[in-house]
Amino acid sequence: MALFSRRPKKNDDDGDASAADAAEEQSPAVAAEDAAEAVPHVSISVSTFGRAAATAARAGAPAGTVPAATPALRHLEDRAETASDRVETVPGLRDNVLLRDALATLPAQAQPAELINVARQLLQGHVFIRVQGDARDLLAQGKGLPTSMITFKDEKYMLVYSGGAALQDAVRADGDAATSALGQQAVGLLRQMADGAMGGVAVDHASRPGSALIPRALIVKALDDLDPDLRIKTLLAAERTPEVAAQVVDALRVAPLWMAARRGDGGQVGIAELRTPDGGRLLELFSHPLELLALGRGDQPVKIDAAQLAKALRSDTGLSGLIVDPAGPWIRLRRDQLHPLLALGA
Repeated sequence: MALFSRRPKKNDDDGDASAADAAEEQSPAVAAEDAAEAVPHVSISVSTFGRAAATAARAGAPAGTVPAATPALRHLEDRAETASDRVETVPGLRDNVLLRDALATLPAQAQPAELINVARQLLQGHVFIRVQGDARDLLAQGKGLPTSMITFKDEKYMLVYSGGAALQDAVRADGDAATSALGQQAVGLLRQMADGAMGGVAVDHASRPGSALIPRALIVKALDDLDPDLRIKTLLAAERTPEVAAQVVDALRVAPLWMAARRGDGGQVGIAELRTPDGGRLLELFSHPLELLALGRGDQPVKIDAAQLAKALRSDTGLSGLIVDPAGPWIRLRRDQLHPLLALGA
């Protein structure tokens, strides 16, 4: 608790401006109304990964469907399969590892997909807030905890921190040792912010590079689409034990799900797959629209339910499995691991 800050009072118009503007430009997209109907029927290779990517792209999708992804797309092997095992940057204080690492990749002038990558990782785990005085004493006395804020474009942004290093950056930036840090469940804090009049959230504001302004409109939409139990995201962020694959398959039966769709020149809707080096075809699946939009490919999220997914898999026996949340952390599920899902609606 002995980590310190003060409540900023100045208007902050530095490098975060472009970040907020970028995030406002790309909120979660709404897919074509008929795209979900196409899920069981149209399957094309939108993206490939591994050394065989070029070969798979040259092989091409069926005539009239969506072309393969552009070379600018990052391959799956370049995205972390599991969360980092470096869980602390300050001894004794556990970071929000996924959020911390997403922020670490930000350039000085973030692009929309890069801000969405931060926003998706903000939707899990915990964050820290900074409180004037001793947070434990204030709570024991039944007093409220004043939340630190900054002002940007005449709107208030709540200050939150991903972990110990970010809190130390804030200490160095303002030199105020009269406050404490308190861990808060991230989604609960975001819901409080969304219910109020603030403009959004400022994450790791004193860190350079690695800070972001996430606007309220993006957060509100993201919360609308969020699994209230955070089943899949929580499993993928945790230690990858032998039981995780089966647990993810069980979660797929009940959690909200999305696929990636793109409309071709002829109006036909294609659903994204990944191609493995050995020629396998894996259907891409997403636990939240931001998981897709963070890839920056221009695909549209299409919401489906577990029965539709099972039907799609049964109708195409050439699909060798699923890739869940390919922006990472991700998991590959083989077809022989999907029997509890395949049984739905059969």
